[in-house]
Order: sequence, then C-alpha cells, then structure tokens
Amino acid sequence: MPTFTAPDGTALAYHLVGEGEPLLCLPGGPMRASDYLGDLGGLSRHRRLVRLDLRGTGDSGVPADPATYRCDRQVADVEALCEHLGLPRVDLLAHSAAGDLALLYAARHPHRVRSLTLVTPRARALGVDFTVEHRREAADLRAAEPWFPGARAAFDAVWTGSATDAEWDAATPFFYGRWDAAARAHAADEVARTNEPAAERYAAAGAFDPAAARAALAWLAAPVLVLAGAWDGGPLPRVAATVAEAFPRGELTVLPDTGHYPWLDDPAAFSATVAAFLGAAATES
Repeated sequence: MPTFTAPDGTALAYHLVGEGEPLLCLPGGPMRASDYLGDLGGLSRHRRLVRLDLRGTGDSGVPADPATYRCDRQVADVEALCEHLGLPRVDLLAHSAAGDLALLYAARHPHRVRSLTLVTPRARALGVDFTVEHRREAADLRAAEPWFPGARAAFDAVWTGSATDAEWDAATPFFYGRWDAAARAHAADEVARTNEPAAERYAAAGAFDPAAARAALAWLAAPVLVLAGAWDGGPLPRVAATVAEAFPRGELTVLPDTGHYPWLDDPAAFSATVAAFLGAAATES
C-alpha cells in the first residue's frame, strides 16, 4: 500500500486499481474510506484509479490537529499527492461530498486540472445545496418499489434529524437504483468505514466561500462532467445542472434508473460515459 506525507506531516495512503493513465479519485461520505468506490463499475479497465484515503480514514493516518479535517484544509493533501505522483496535470474524479474538495482544489490549482468529473456531487463550495424537499421529491419517484411503504417514513426522519439507527437502515434503499444483494453489501460497512467526528468537521464554518469559488472556477479551462443519477435527491438532476452551468466547459449527464452510486446501479453506462469524457479530454492536452 503506497503512502505519502501531507504538508503537516500526516501519513496518507492511496490505492491503485487498474492500468493506464492515472485518474485521481476522491471519496465522499464525507470522510468515508475510499474502498467503497471499488473499481468504479469497471472504469479501471480504462484508467488506473488512484483512490485517496482522506486523512483519518481507511489506511491513512490520523492528523494531530482535528481542525485539518475541514474540507478546504484538505486541498493541500490533494496537491501533495499530485506532487508525489509527479503529475503536472491531473484528471480528477470526486464522488458526493468530495465534490466540494475537488471544487476547492480546482479553484486553487486551476492549471493543474486537466479534467474534472463530479459524480452525484455536493457543491456547497459553489453555494449549491440539497433541501429536504429535493430529497422527498426523489424519494417519491420510488413509490412502486416493494420496500417503499416501510422506508418512506424512515426517510423523512433521516432528513429532519430525528432518525434512529433502525430508520437509517430502513431508508438506505433510496440511495440505490436497485436494492439488491450488491447494494446491500455496498451499504453494509458505511458506518464502520466512516470517520464520523471528522465528517462533522468537514463542512465546518469557514470551509466555503461560494462567491470566491465561483469567480475562480468561471475561468477554469478544463472540461467538467457532472454526472447525476435520475433517482438521486442529492443532487436532483436539475440541481446538478446548475453545478455544470458554473463552468465554462461544464456538461451534465443523467444516468437513468440510478441513484447516488451510479457505478453500482449501471456499471456499463457509468464506465462508458466517464471513459469517453476522459478520452476526449486527453486528446485535447
């Protein structure tokens, strides 16, 4: 397992999957170990995935200062990994809450970014957030599912902050396009592989300055793919469209019948879409 040292001395780990040009992958959660990304639905057949375990997660070390879990303070970790790998320019993929980390990295190091792929991303860094109403709208698309009647009230409890552990478990199917054995296995270790105290600090006050980020990213020359799941409430496809519109070369793709983890719901469509985007970006450079 390869490691490198962050600027503050924290030992950080990353995992290599597949062959080809590197694709730096940032996990969401926030602060969930990167193994849940797997090989991103077979994307490793096209690119060598470099999955970073964020500080305090997975095989990475715990920092001396817990304040460094804040999203903007982890930008330096991403840059340190790029330097460690000797990448003058980087193709960057981020899932969910890591969308904020990738956005802040691109705002701070725009000339380092060759392409940016944002998968069902959070974008508080741009002032875009997902409301309870968004979540409910997406949930109601699943009314025909056999598990829906027992899960809908639990889902409301999650987003109003009153959910018990059992209600969290009952609401989990809403995050997946298919609640099958693969989805159950994928969801099973989320809590155990997430650093909850770090997650609470990730978006702490001061982490984001949306006006500054938007101003910086308005000049980003790199192509940006925002990939949304048709059944995902975080973000809804129309909200994901507003994220894509923040970039001069932003584009939106919505994968049908997928939720928050589209590489698991439709691996073939996911990997083909991202591989085509990366291939086009590579021919430009």
